[in-house]
Amino acid sequence: MRLSFNVVSSIWKRDMLHLSRQKSRILYYLFSPVFLLAFLGLGFRRIDVLPEMNMDYLSYLTPGMMGMTLLTASNSTSFLLLWDREMGFLKEIMVTPTSRLSIILGRASVGITNALIQGLMLLIAGLIMGMKLSGISGILLCLPFIILIASTFIGMGLIIASFIKDTQSFNLAQSFALYPIIFFSGAFYPVDRFPAFIATLAYINPLTYGVDGLRFSLLGVSSFNPALDLGVMTVSCVAMFGLGAYRFEVGGWE
Repeated sequence: MRLSFNVVSSIWKRDMLHLSRQKSRILYYLFSPVFLLAFLGLGFRRIDVLPEMNMDYLSYLTPGMMGMTLLTASNSTSFLLLWDREMGFLKEIMVTPTSRLSIILGRASVGITNALIQGLMLLIAGLIMGMKLSGISGILLCLPFIILIASTFIGMGLIIASFIKDTQSFNLAQSFALYPIIFFSGAFYPVDRFPAFIATLAYINPLTYGVDGLRFSLLGVSSFNPALDLGVMTVSCVAMFGLGAYRFEVGGWE
């Protein structure tokens, strides 16, 4: 079946309207990263924890907390799809002539929009606390990385959810998967300070390159070549989202 942009836009409008009526949900998802940013960033700000980078810890931590926010916001897309399946709404859409690709792209566009909103809100919180931005252009430079991170982990959420039949089990599986991804991403401290066996896990973690790309865009510093960050995130996005869409298309959501 062919892609229908009318279906994609209709799903986007429906879910964004629903989201606008649940502003408290956005605040709920932002609470943990903003709390950690304030507690750790301001708490260690006067301590020279990153002398080789010539920056305060708050500035270093803000892109990491943005990555954490994008990760949780992206996976909420799969949770909402599971919820729609439990409520019967998804089945009603899937029995229509609408292509499954249109359905998944519609929901993914909502997840990306939600991730953009939350990521930029976290950035604003960091700037209010005193984050030192390398330049206004950095905000524009970070947008491709925000979209790539969101798309990558929307795809991962779809893959996990295609094997799980209820929202409660999905929340448990999600928590099990997300925390290692966050802590092994360099969000809290440089990857080169990890023990060798943990650093290996960090190097195969897509979020590591997403956070590093955000850090380069906003602060002008990075652990890897920015081109490598962009390339790894692009490949991860295509692979994860492609596999997630495939699982949805072949009946993993029946």
